[in-house]
Amino acid sequence: MKKVICFGEILWDNLPNGRLAGGAPMNVAYHLRKLGIDSAMLSRVGNDIAGKDLKDFIASIGIPTDLIQLDQQQQTSEVIGELKDNNEMVYTITYPTAWDFIAWRADYELLINQTDAFIYGSLSSRHPISRTTLLKALEAAPYKVFDVNLRAPFYQKEGIKELLQHANLVKLNENEIEVLGTWFTSFKNDSDRAKALKELFEIDEIILTKGANGSAYYGNDLEINQESLSVEVIDTVGSGDSFLAGFLAKKLNGESVLDGFKYANKIAAFITTKPGACPSYQKSEITSFNQILNV
Repeated sequence: MKKVICFGEILWDNLPNGRLAGGAPMNVAYHLRKLGIDSAMLSRVGNDIAGKDLKDFIASIGIPTDLIQLDQQQQTSEVIGELKDNNEMVYTITYPTAWDFIAWRADYELLINQTDAFIYGSLSSRHPISRTTLLKALEAAPYKVFDVNLRAPFYQKEGIKELLQHANLVKLNENEIEVLGTWFTSFKNDSDRAKALKELFEIDEIILTKGANGSAYYGNDLEINQESLSVEVIDTVGSGDSFLAGFLAKKLNGESVLDGFKYANKIAAFITTKPGACPSYQKSEITSFNQILNV
């Protein structure tokens, strides 16, 4: 079985419809597990009730908790999410919090070196301690996936530049391509921006998700553009995370980029028909869902 480590934030999302466990790395790890990949989380929680509840939840969804550190000073992360008119969720994120202090351990080097993919985002690099641990992990990882995940005000140009320089695969959304394209290229078109970023930072693959406007893939000899699937959306929280997990699950198991990208589109659509970023489902449900849509 292929092995993946997801690095970074785990937290409680206090959303309009209730309190849910969240954090992009955890969401990706959850969907990878559902799709047959041995995924784990490297993170940190506080020694508090919220931290215990979060570890219990993570264990309940099948993700190992042995790489989730316990912080005696910092509290477990709590986030406030507000749904805006365009169906976009906007988050208020506290700082600092337990996952800002993820500590490096000597035994992580071999563990990370033996993974098939190491997934990281920008948010977990906002504090020097977790950032130092992340950079050490990136030196050890053979295949690195950067899920950009910009969250204002916790990012700046030079920090993102350094994270891009390590990446083999970069996944970003239409808002993030606007920021990175403005910073690092002279282009106005998203496709030109993605291709320029790919060349500038020697990135093997870029995935651009655009919500209702579909998604795009940029590889060394391949470009794919696909429309989003028409479904009855319950919420969009975590759909981008499931997209990345769907693509990686197929890629790591040796399937074609085109098949992986199509599958990612299907699972992302499927997840939007359910509440929350980590809804309960079986892999077989995705096949049934696709048959209903005739895709």
